[in-house]
Amino acid sequence: MQSGGVGRDGAVEEGRLINSSDQVEDMAGKSAKTKRGVVAARRAPVKAKTKAKLPPKKGKAASPPGRRVLKTRPVATLRPKPKAISTPKPKPAKAPKPKPIQDEAAADLNAAGPVLAGLDLVKEYTSDGTPVRALDGISIDVPRGAFISIMGPSGSGKSTLLHVLGTLDAPTSGEVFLEGQPMSTLKDKALSLARRHKIGFVFQFFSLVPVLSAEENVALPAIIDGVRPNGYKERVEELISVVGLGDRRSNLPSQLSGGQQQRVAVARALFLKPAVLLCDEPTGNLDSRNSLEILNLLKDLQTNHGQTVVMVTHDPRAASFGDEIIYLRDGSIAERFDPSSVKRKRGEDRAQSVLAWLQTVEA
Repeated sequence: MQSGGVGRDGAVEEGRLINSSDQVEDMAGKSAKTKRGVVAARRAPVKAKTKAKLPPKKGKAASPPGRRVLKTRPVATLRPKPKAISTPKPKPAKAPKPKPIQDEAAADLNAAGPVLAGLDLVKEYTSDGTPVRALDGISIDVPRGAFISIMGPSGSGKSTLLHVLGTLDAPTSGEVFLEGQPMSTLKDKALSLARRHKIGFVFQFFSLVPVLSAEENVALPAIIDGVRPNGYKERVEELISVVGLGDRRSNLPSQLSGGQQQRVAVARALFLKPAVLLCDEPTGNLDSRNSLEILNLLKDLQTNHGQTVVMVTHDPRAASFGDEIIYLRDGSIAERFDPSSVKRKRGEDRAQSVLAWLQTVEA
C-alpha cells in the first residue's frame, strides 16, 4: 500500500506531493482568469456579418451610409390621346315669337307717343249673378307732362279706370300701353316691376307705415328694392325739400297733420321718378286748407318738374287744376272740357268756370 508524503507546508496530494504554496496560488489564479474569460465572451455582442461594399455603378450616386435606398420602377410617360374631331350639328332655327296683333288705332296711338294710354277698355264684374260693365269701351291717351282730371257721378267707373290704367286690375278686354309697351304682353314679375318703377300712386288714405319716420316712409320704395342708404340719401333730401317737410322729416305719421301725411305719400310716390302719377281722390280726406296745399303741390310738380298727373276727383275746384277734364257716365266718356278754353267773366276764377260747365253736363 502506497501512502502520500507530507511536504514542508504540510500539503499532501494523492499520488504526489505539492511542495510549495506558490504553486497553489498560481493554479488558483489561472482558474479565475479562465472563468472571467468565459463570462466576458458570453456577454459580448455578436457582430453582424457584413457583406463587402461594391463600388457604385456609373451614372448613379452612392447612397449615404445608414440610409435605406428604395428601388423604384421607371414610370412610363403618358401621352394624351388625340381628340376626335367632330363636326358640330347645326341647331334647328327657333321660330320667332308671334308679336301681339294691334289694330290701326293702337298703332297710331303708339306712334303719337302718349306716356299712358288705354284702348277700348272694357271691365266687367259679376254682382249677385248679374254682369256689371264698369268700363264700356273707353279709349284715352295721356300726353307726357299733362295734368288730366277725371270726374263723374258715383259708380261711373272713375276709380275702376284709374286702377286699370295703373295695371292694378286687368281689363276684361282692350289694352293698356305704358310708354308704348302693351301691358298684356308682360308676365307677372315684369308687370310688377313696370308698375313699381314707372307708375306712382297717391290714394285718399295715406297708407304710411306707422313705425317709420317721414323720411323713412319716403325712402320705402328704395328700401324694398334693396338699395343701401348711401344710394338714396340724396333723393330723400330732394323730395323732402320739394314737399316742404324739412322740419318734420324725423316725425312719425301720428305726429303729422293730414296734409303733412299726404305730402309724405306724394313724395314716396315720386321717389323712383315714375313716368306718370295716378291720384285717386288725393284731397278726399283733407280739409279745404290742406286740400289746396296738396293741389298746389301737384300742379307745381307738373309745371316745374314735368311730372305727368292723372287725378280722379269729385271736387270741381280740384278738377280745375287739370289741363283737361274728362267726365264719365255709365262707364263711358261723356264729355271733355279744357278750362283754359273758356272766357271767364271778370272776377270769376277757374274753379267757377268748371262748376258752370258741370251744371250743363249734369242737367
